[in-house]
Amino acid sequence: MSNGAVTAGYPPEGQGDFFLCDIFDAIPKNDLASMEHPLFSLATRPDRRILNYEHNGAQITVTPSVKGLATIHDKDILIFCISQLMAALNAGRQVSRTLHLTAHDLLIATNRETSGDAYRRLREAFERLAGTRITTNIVTGGHEVTSGFGLIEKWEIVRRAPASGQKSGRMISVAVTLSDWLFRAVLSKSVLTLNRDYFRLRKPLERRIYELSRKHCGRQPEWVVSVDTLLKKSGSASPRRVFRKMLRDMIKGQTLPDYALEELSGDLIRFSRKGAVVEGAPQSLPVLKSETLERARTLVPGADVYALEAEWRATWIRTGSPVLRSADGAFLGWVKKRTTPDR
Repeated sequence: MSNGAVTAGYPPEGQGDFFLCDIFDAIPKNDLASMEHPLFSLATRPDRRILNYEHNGAQITVTPSVKGLATIHDKDILIFCISQLMAALNAGRQVSRTLHLTAHDLLIATNRETSGDAYRRLREAFERLAGTRITTNIVTGGHEVTSGFGLIEKWEIVRRAPASGQKSGRMISVAVTLSDWLFRAVLSKSVLTLNRDYFRLRKPLERRIYELSRKHCGRQPEWVVSVDTLLKKSGSASPRRVFRKMLRDMIKGQTLPDYALEELSGDLIRFSRKGAVVEGAPQSLPVLKSETLERARTLVPGADVYALEAEWRATWIRTGSPVLRSADGAFLGWVKKRTTPDR
């Protein structure tokens, strides 16, 4: 597919020098790829690790700058930009990869303070976003291209001249140029709406788990996933036992917008929409033998069999939890059906 096909119906970026972020109360939007894959650090201190992640054919390497990896709180800047661009596209307006915005509007929209320290932290976030480099083959806008890029290409802050006795003047405006990769995701509308209360989540893992529940559960009744798969997809650097403890704290507090968490037997976590009736008690879930999972690995080399198991169980529940003569046989038949190309 050519770039022209991706942007069909919209003016090329070159037709406008920049896009002015002037849409009040734009609905928060997030790109699908970064919701699916762990691109942002969950650390609260400078994180200078090189992250490597591979899942279902997607390969990602995230390399920090000397400032450290971009954090999930830094991502608020990208969410604000995506939200403004999507609101403009839905209104039939021309958009550009370079956005002009006011720092005050960004801070208010993402539920942040507007103190002098908040503006300083905003500059640090821009530096981490521009410095973090990603190499990946994941698809955005119908393309699979292995490439390296920053989360933002460049940024610029305009300040008033400092008054007497001040070290620096107040930010007047900010210009941000998104990566081609992210802009392509916007143009193809590969985004999902977020609950505004997302910005009230202060713990990095809560934000990441909400992203995953929004992406995988969506408006379906539920999503069941193994703890190991959830740990991998979250990008958390915590040991498994610590990660499990944090999940149990989230289950106890039920702090996520829209979604409730529940721990099931078999080392599984169930996400369901709050207020939705979910069929099937935890003890009624079919249990698979370890050799059945090994057999699935031979059927689908390289696949995450625990994720397949969780998806199969969720499908079983959605179809009314039918009585199974052989849970192992039913699972393997489902796996074979998924992997057999249509004729």
